[in-house]
Amino acid sequence: MDKIKITMVQSNLYWENREANLSMFTQKLQKSKGETDLIVLPEMFTTGFTMQAKKCAETMNGKAVQWMHAQALQYKCCLAGSLIIEEYGQYYNRLFFFRPDGSFRYYDKKHLFIQSGEDKQYTAGTKKIIETVKGWNILPLICFDLRYPVWSRNSWETEEGQEVKTDYDVLLYSASWPEERSFAWTTLLTARALENQAYVVGVNRIGVDPRGAVYSGDSMAVNPLGKKISRTLPFEEATETIELDDEELAQLRNNFPMSNDLPSKRQLSFV
Repeated sequence: MDKIKITMVQSNLYWENREANLSMFTQKLQKSKGETDLIVLPEMFTTGFTMQAKKCAETMNGKAVQWMHAQALQYKCCLAGSLIIEEYGQYYNRLFFFRPDGSFRYYDKKHLFIQSGEDKQYTAGTKKIIETVKGWNILPLICFDLRYPVWSRNSWETEEGQEVKTDYDVLLYSASWPEERSFAWTTLLTARALENQAYVVGVNRIGVDPRGAVYSGDSMAVNPLGKKISRTLPFEEATETIELDDEELAQLRNNFPMSNDLPSKRQLSFV
């Protein structure tokens, strides 16, 4: 693997205003031209975390999807962030992961936030994806997924009746995580790094939405030892690029091969 540069974009959002948000992020992405391998945007970056799914959704050929495609091509880097998508009469909180050639894969949020009614408006996903960038395996997830460590575990999992190993080096979260639970956000990001011996990058929004939810951002990158390696401050607009070291990761995993002790899914028991 080579070293990889990841850009975190911590930003306020215009509520349910796709045009305004796309215009804003177009300007923000210009700051990262030629200086990054992957840009990460907050959850529902064109609308804010709204439950107005029918009003705000777009299709797989919608304007924001086309915008992400164009930005990935223009800046020759990967681009990740979630949008509200309508497909076959259902609505999804869908994270797109665009590659520099314009191709993409997507992940539908698995763990929907019941307290906000997200489970009543959106359909939960069932499958994860792992993307490879410069030799790094990256697992992208969304916001509330952070509270479910089994879903992000570096372990063997069942896929189409067979067990496959889902190794990753970077765990990525695109989020709209309220400030009142910021301690949980920062603590769990650190925990996911430690327990999975991986870098963790969490990108969160700032500002206040019309429902009264306050967002402090607290976007951060954590190394496999649980140390914060980013400088983004809470409540501030920020576009920060951090470089991840493959040698640091390899050294830790070689010196402390915890992954050898991870159980397979069939070995796990639940009481």
